[in-house]
Amino acid sequence: MTPTDLKANTEAAALQISWSDHDTWDYPYHYLRDSCGCAHCIHEITGEKLLDPNSIPDDIHIKSMKLVGNYAVKITWSDGHDTGLYTWERLRELCKCHACSAEA
Repeated sequence: MTPTDLKANTEAAALQISWSDHDTWDYPYHYLRDSCGCAHCIHEITGEKLLDPNSIPDDIHIKSMKLVGNYAVKITWSDGHDTGLYTWERLRELCKCHACSAEA
C-alpha cells in the first residue's frame, strides 16, 4: 500500500492522498498536525502525547512537503513544526475512509 499521489488541497484544508489499492482520501490538516509522532509531540519513552491540540492554530496548513525515501513524507507546517515524518504505514493507520474503517 503506497500512495500514487499526494497534494495539498487548500480548499478542503487537507492533504489529499490517492492510494494504490483504494480511493483518494482527504486528511484534514489539523488532524494530521495533531497526529505527528515525532519526539517533540510524543514522549519517546512513555508514549505520552506532548502536543496540546488546542495549541494548533485553526488555520494550520502545509508550507512544504518532500518525499523521504520510498516510505514517508516530511511536512513543514505553517506553525514552524517540521520534525515529523509521516510514513505510508502511519498515514494508512490515520485513514478514516470506509475501506480502512472496515479493516480496523
